[in-house]
Amino acid sequence: MANLKALRSRITSVKSTKQITSAMKMVSAAKLSKAQEAIENMRPYAEKLTEIIQNLSATMEGEIGSELAKERDGNRTLVIALSSNRGLAGAFNANIVKKVNKMYEHSNDQDNFHVACIGKKASDVLKKQFDLVFNENEIYDNLDFEHTAVIAEDLMEKFTHDEYDRIVLVYNQFKNAATQIIQEEQFLPIVPPEADKSAVANQDYIFEPDKKEILEDLMPKSLKIQLFKALRDSFASEHGARMTAMHKATENATELSEDLNLEYNKARQASITNEILEIVAGAEALAD
Repeated sequence: MANLKALRSRITSVKSTKQITSAMKMVSAAKLSKAQEAIENMRPYAEKLTEIIQNLSATMEGEIGSELAKERDGNRTLVIALSSNRGLAGAFNANIVKKVNKMYEHSNDQDNFHVACIGKKASDVLKKQFDLVFNENEIYDNLDFEHTAVIAEDLMEKFTHDEYDRIVLVYNQFKNAATQIIQEEQFLPIVPPEADKSAVANQDYIFEPDKKEILEDLMPKSLKIQLFKALRDSFASEHGARMTAMHKATENATELSEDLNLEYNKARQASITNEILEIVAGAEALAD
């Protein structure tokens, strides 16, 4: 009877867990739909802005000249790790931590390797290994461009004041609900993508003001968009990873519940059989 009571308790517990994971899966699915729509709507704008900078860079002679695009000789690196504020998302946050640690191990100058975090889960782990430059968790409470722009401006200021020679973003890029791709993306200095000069040579544009001024105006905007896109990607990836993790947890709970029910029925049948045997044995003893 004690065994049956323990099995009943486990079955109840598993069913309760299944209800929770199933509800979390549905919540994440609803949030994923909005987050996926947001990142998919944003990508064309970011790609077009990159294309404009690409075309302008291709038609300019020599270096761009902006402080934000100047390569540095030093090894002072700042890595911005983008994670989530909540767990139960499979390996979503663990992969970010692993990537940062791997970058640290392969760094040419570990003493000048600095880390900052956007998201509580990565910061909870990485703050034990590094003195975090900053830890921004509240941004996910209201993920908007204005708040992101403030962070981007702060990073640009740190770079232009020679605090760091290189700033890198590490985040999960959203592909679909089941797939997130870890990205190591250089934020600063800006590396303008190479353009096919022959493709833009025949395009006759009149620039007002001149190309250099337009480019220097677009670069800060491009960086803000780049950070916002990374956050949007990470946000959508989080809900995709959590939905997938909760789906698997629900399936596992269903399978475990079925196994426990089978075990319970076998134990109950064995208990009933033993009781019948005891009754028969007692009746035979009285007959004798």
